[in-house]
Amino acid sequence: MRTLLAARRVRAPAFLLACALAEAGAFAQELPLVGPNLDGSVVQKGDASTLPQGEPLWELGLGIAAVRFPDYRGSDQASTHVLPLPFVAYRGRFLRADRDGARAIIFAGRRIELDVSVSASVPSDSKDNRARRGMPDLAGTFEIGPNMNVELWQSADRRFKLDLRLPVRQAITLERSPEAIGVTFAPNLNLDIRNFAGRWNLGLLGGPVYADRRHHQYFYGVSPEFATSARPAYQASGGYAGWRAVTAFSRRVGNAWLGGFVRYDDLDGAAFAASPLVRRERSFTAGFGVSWIFAVSNQRVAIQE
Repeated sequence: MRTLLAARRVRAPAFLLACALAEAGAFAQELPLVGPNLDGSVVQKGDASTLPQGEPLWELGLGIAAVRFPDYRGSDQASTHVLPLPFVAYRGRFLRADRDGARAIIFAGRRIELDVSVSASVPSDSKDNRARRGMPDLAGTFEIGPNMNVELWQSADRRFKLDLRLPVRQAITLERSPEAIGVTFAPNLNLDIRNFAGRWNLGLLGGPVYADRRHHQYFYGVSPEFATSARPAYQASGGYAGWRAVTAFSRRVGNAWLGGFVRYDDLDGAAFAASPLVRRERSFTAGFGVSWIFAVSNQRVAIQE
């Protein structure tokens, strides 16, 4: 495997680590909130003792993260990226950016929540990838769409919570002329654990992945003009795209936020498994980051426990 530092690969967007953490929750905070107004001045984090009680409406921070990704799911080559890691927390009635990622709340009931969720993938230079050499580069992608969370179980002390998540997302390339490249569906079970091994928050997620023909063709199709003796032409079909499991963890230590994740992908039985671009059916993705929180809102919101 090869390693490329940020000095050589600067196109990877800084929100990729946050998106990966959002997939596994790292303690999903989906409890109803009192809806605040968008006012409140900046207060230095060090002055928190003088602030009123409750959770701040918003918090801002900045740090750094290191993430190692396969060039694409199924690639036998990977890249390491060193990225700036912004920390943004917002606890509103309809807009939230918290331990469960950035999302817009459409409906929130006692056990069912409908929101808008996001995900992303890294770009890949085909000239640096043996399987894709001579083919067009893969642009980074951004995925957005509705997601239904169904709370299946929660412990009496609220330390453990099990959800069923049903995200459906449209994938769009991140390039000068963005292109819609298909739809993904990734139903999964998500277990959030508070105060694990001290004060860590832990998220465990697992489930299958599905996508339509256009999405699979973008990553795994080989047009006749790019076919070689070692890479025959291939038309991908839609359907099952393997399964994944994610472990994410985070905690606050004073003004610092620490978080990381490990993701396992298995493409055995995927609709595109016969593609010559699939060189490895099983792979790991991992990342870790640290952010320093330098400002918070002086407006507080109440969280219903």
